[in-house]
Amino acid sequence: MARSTPQQTLQRLRIIVAIQFMGATLGLPLLPLFLEHRGGTPTIIGLIMASFFFAGVISQYFFGHLADKFGRRPILVTSLIIYAVASGFYIVPMHASWFILARIFQGAAAGAFEVASMSAVAARFPEETRGRAMSQIIAAQLLGIAIGPMLGAVVNVSQLGWAFFATGVVSLIAALVTFSVDLGDRAFDPTPLPPMSWNPQLLGALGAACAAGISIGVYETCWSLLMHSHHASTFQIRLSWTVFCLPWVLLSPVGGYIADHWNRRWVATLGVLGGAIFMATYPHIHNNVVMLITGSFESIFSALSVPSISSYLTQGADNREMGRRQGLYTTANTASLAIAATVAGTLYSQSPALPFTIAAISASALGLASFVTWRRVPGHVTTELSQ
Repeated sequence: MARSTPQQTLQRLRIIVAIQFMGATLGLPLLPLFLEHRGGTPTIIGLIMASFFFAGVISQYFFGHLADKFGRRPILVTSLIIYAVASGFYIVPMHASWFILARIFQGAAAGAFEVASMSAVAARFPEETRGRAMSQIIAAQLLGIAIGPMLGAVVNVSQLGWAFFATGVVSLIAALVTFSVDLGDRAFDPTPLPPMSWNPQLLGALGAACAAGISIGVYETCWSLLMHSHHASTFQIRLSWTVFCLPWVLLSPVGGYIADHWNRRWVATLGVLGGAIFMATYPHIHNNVVMLITGSFESIFSALSVPSISSYLTQGADNREMGRRQGLYTTANTASLAIAATVAGTLYSQSPALPFTIAAISASALGLASFVTWRRVPGHVTTELSQ
């Protein structure tokens, strides 16, 4: 097995994660137009876009199980290769309907990649430093999301296939780099996996994951529509995503420090409730500049709280159950995102404020439920917890 220190593992994973998320979001602003040029109807385009998320929903726990059984490196390498091959199909001159297969494989690969990378960080870092380590991976994701759409602005529709192809080449390079990264895998153990403990840490984290997924799903469907209704320019809509991501990237070390030194229960709950308050506020703001500024403040809440939720997820977990825990977390998050995104459009057509209000209420209820679930779980990291 290739050896590297935990910090070396973290640094390499940060680079790989940032590049992957940048590539995944590079073509998203123009992907519907690209599919339209390939003969896609609005219905077909909607199915293709949704297939990415649903592929993740049905595969993430499965890949988490495989990571616990056979190790994280095989899953991470395989996911990068599958993503690369699927990305290469975008240069093939075929009808839009065939791209649903490419998006399914991309979605499954992206889900496996996230499960393997996050569980690897949890396995390599002890409890007292895990929050800071997890926050850096989350920051790398957000950095990629912040850069990807802006870089995509310089790519036209006719070049989008080659942009995806280039992303696939980078994924292959990342797969080669992964061979030299210690992902916390132990020697293969043929014995059955230990049963996963459905403890309050896990259950509360799943509730928080659903709260975040509902919010993201509404933003995916309705945010651009809301800004457009306020006469925002295309540049302002693109900028809003970047303005949201950058404070998170900059403050992620602070969020990690808080997760390792403050009471995770309070920090995580306040983060979920704060996000719900922001969501309920947006439909009543009619100035796009104020919306951009408000989005930055919401990002601060998320940056300071999400590492605490991620740390709770694996607190006290056995090394051979971290993949399944991460798989459940991402499945809960992606499933709630997909459902919210599907329903939000219909609600928005009735009233622009309706999906935001319902999502805010739902997220608040889930946040409070998580707080109650965590009531007997230690909120502070202690030496005993990390052993």
